[in-house]
Amino acid sequence: MKQVVVLCGFMGCGKTTIGRALARLTGFSYRDLDEWIEQKAGRSVAEIFEGYGEAHFRALEREAVRACTEENGLIAAAGGGAMTFAENVRAIKEAGCSIVLLDVPVEEISRRLQGDRTRPLLNRPDKETAMRQLYDARLPLYRKAADLTVDAARPPQTVAKEIAERLGLSR
Repeated sequence: MKQVVVLCGFMGCGKTTIGRALARLTGFSYRDLDEWIEQKAGRSVAEIFEGYGEAHFRALEREAVRACTEENGLIAAAGGGAMTFAENVRAIKEAGCSIVLLDVPVEEISRRLQGDRTRPLLNRPDKETAMRQLYDARLPLYRKAADLTVDAARPPQTVAKEIAERLGLSR
């Protein structure tokens, strides 16, 4: 199996924090796919959504997913919506990469995202309702895509260590 691990889960589940911890633990490189998109586009995810729409962002996201599957020794943090598209999941699985779901209860996500204004899909007056609806719609898709599901409501280092052990990635 190719040594690329794609972390998925709802926004605020810890993909970035756990991804960086996992990269340090394994000696792999780390890449946040949203940051990769921002660098390529020269604008933030929010600016891409606002100026070009979600469809344009999703096209850039597909490109980022494909690019990460061509590497080896990589921990990639996918955006919250990336694994809701069968095309992205298929590209990762066909390349022999692993998808790990960072599972966090919606109540914890809500606590973590309190006051966060950087999430384009949640910048609305009914943020709490919108978040719960999006969470409920996405969670089954994350579960279906994942090769491994871990409880990510624990300390990031603990979660990273479990992923490394369960995927046989420890140095």
